[in-house]
Amino acid sequence: MSGAEALAPELAPARSRPAEVSIGEAFWVWLRIAALSFGGPAGQIAMMHRVLVEEKRWIGEHRFLHALNYCMLLPGPEAQQLATYIGWLLHKTRGGIIAGGLFILPGVVSIMALSWIYAIYGKLGIVSALFFGLKAAVLAIVLQAVVRISSRALKNNVMLVVAAAAFVLIFFVGVPFPIIVLAAGLIGYFGGRADLAVFKVGGGHGTSKGVIVEDGETLLGGELPAHAQVTPREAFRTAAVWLALWLIPVAVLIAWLGPDDVFSQIATFFSTMALVTFGGAYAVLAYVALEAVQSYHWLQPGEMLDGLGMAETTPGPLIMVLQFVGFMGAYRDPGMLHPLLAGTLGGLLATWVTFIPCFLWIFLGAPFVERLRGNAAVAGALSAITAAVVGVILNLAIWFAIHTIFRQVQPFAAGPVRFEMPVLASVDLWALLLSAAAILAMLRFKVGAIPTLAATSAAGVLLYLTGLTQ
Repeated sequence: MSGAEALAPELAPARSRPAEVSIGEAFWVWLRIAALSFGGPAGQIAMMHRVLVEEKRWIGEHRFLHALNYCMLLPGPEAQQLATYIGWLLHKTRGGIIAGGLFILPGVVSIMALSWIYAIYGKLGIVSALFFGLKAAVLAIVLQAVVRISSRALKNNVMLVVAAAAFVLIFFVGVPFPIIVLAAGLIGYFGGRADLAVFKVGGGHGTSKGVIVEDGETLLGGELPAHAQVTPREAFRTAAVWLALWLIPVAVLIAWLGPDDVFSQIATFFSTMALVTFGGAYAVLAYVALEAVQSYHWLQPGEMLDGLGMAETTPGPLIMVLQFVGFMGAYRDPGMLHPLLAGTLGGLLATWVTFIPCFLWIFLGAPFVERLRGNAAVAGALSAITAAVVGVILNLAIWFAIHTIFRQVQPFAAGPVRFEMPVLASVDLWALLLSAAAILAMLRFKVGAIPTLAATSAAGVLLYLTGLTQ
């Protein structure tokens, strides 16, 4: 959401700029943000805004939104990239590594621990029952994301058409997600460049409403930081370092183990994902869920929902579910390794090749993006991509609903139209009731994600203990 839409037009009284902050002081602030980063990208971005803009006044409103808009245009998790961007603005590359690295650290640790528990105890009845309840809330959370993002992105008929076309193309025709996003971005770019009003709706997740903190009253101020003045040689060196950290491990695995080994597949798949998953965390999930389940068969649809439930209830980026995906893929094809060791290595590998590119995009692109504040063509591309992502997330929500509520699906094909159709007779009534209750709680009564997840998980366990489910 752009500045005018994101906040009430109340200006703060003029204040003196905060004193310089050492990187040691910033470390503890970023650690606090990381520990509290629950609730998906919208909640995480709002929390960063509250701490960094309103409380600390390290960065101003317009600069924060400009950084957010750039991160929304990038493939990968926008909240983690935003933390990296602001950390870079404050303390150069070292600050970006600390901010971005700390943002994902709690998720890495907690998802790895939950993956071990799931692999060892996941088949126990009571554990399965807990995840049975968890899936109902996950479905509600994804639907809530559709409602939230669509309310901000679909401000006119053109954006509605873009979203509807994206949904039809990905759900019914199976057009690859990257092609849909690329097409939407090009439409928006040229629409914005032509100064068409329908492409000026803004995009992404909103920030908390309140008093606007002007850039000039913050630690960073409104001027271009000195370290944003990079030479082509410095940009080349930055690209070389981060590309080497990203791609050398992938090349070594493929050369050593062959392209068909599970570790090579994890490295190449998540590296590809890092390049093509534009549109934020839920867009990443849509791509990973479909490919990991249907193409690689690393896990079942219900297990993907279990992993998403883990990510929703732990700190860190929502796409830390990918670590669970990598874990399960290697756990089930360990080769000569112990399954738990293979799973651990697979999960860490998936995390590495997903997040290293995020640092590359920021450290290479941020110096140039700082000079593009207010660019109409970039804003138009963001608007159209965000509208397309609404359709993609709706596809994800329906896919989750089919595999949560129905025990069986059957393929449907007629010409170019191909999709999974639920077998109505296989409906799971308890899953339907729990899902309906979760959706009602979150969308109608505005109950938070964590209480809803806790309630549906407890209900799943209770149904198991009373013998109503197996």
